[in-house]
Amino acid sequence: MSDEEPAENISGGAAGGGRSATFDPETAGTRAEAVVDRLGDLYWQKTYGGQDAFECLVRTILSQNTSDKASQPAHDELMARYRDESDDGDLARTLADADQPELAETISSAGLYNQKSERIVALAQRICEEYGGEDGFDEFVREGDPETVRSALLDMNGVGPKTADCVLLFAGGRGGVFPVDTHVHRIARRMGLAPADADHETVREYLERDVPAEKCGFGHTAMIQFGREYCSARKPACLDDPDACPLAGHCDQVGVYPASGEVVDPAEVE
Repeated sequence: MSDEEPAENISGGAAGGGRSATFDPETAGTRAEAVVDRLGDLYWQKTYGGQDAFECLVRTILSQNTSDKASQPAHDELMARYRDESDDGDLARTLADADQPELAETISSAGLYNQKSERIVALAQRICEEYGGEDGFDEFVREGDPETVRSALLDMNGVGPKTADCVLLFAGGRGGVFPVDTHVHRIARRMGLAPADADHETVREYLERDVPAEKCGFGHTAMIQFGREYCSARKPACLDDPDACPLAGHCDQVGVYPASGEVVDPAEVE
């Protein structure tokens, strides 16, 4: 994906397997779409698709259970050592032959580096065996049946639903994919867009049902940004000032109690 900030909000688009979306809460068909449309007034987003599938998979594994601030340096160090120094440029083949302790040291800033390095080496070896390397895997992710691709990804050790969906979205450019991380899981239930006790997969099913396919990618990234800026786990903006939240009119505030200052996980609400 390009690092250039586009002039307008884009979800999908010609380079991302979909079309540019129009964000208008007044014409939204569902409340979840209205939320995404309102987020479209707040944030821009890049087109989806175009990342190398294996690199995207590695990046997502590095980001597991840590922040972007910690995982980005690990990704940069890994790429500098293993792609830039590779003879043929095939990251999967290079990592398949990598010394695991050396890789662990390279990605140490990402945390859980021993576990992540073992997983990355094993994934690289499997991708070389099954797809012939990085290019074959990339073609499979981009052109294979989405459900088949998702099932294959979920069958890989260390790849959960969020990781699989991120690869489908950011590498495959697939429309209708709404990855659910901790922010999306919290916000969707807090707003009442999914049942309060829904697990990550159930939240994904509700959002992918209620948000048009071309808006799902934007909805995922915008909701994460919204969670960081406004709807944090412990102190959402509405706790002290209802008008401080730009989505106040769309939210059920499940588990948020401004009168007492209490905030609980929506699943704990009786």
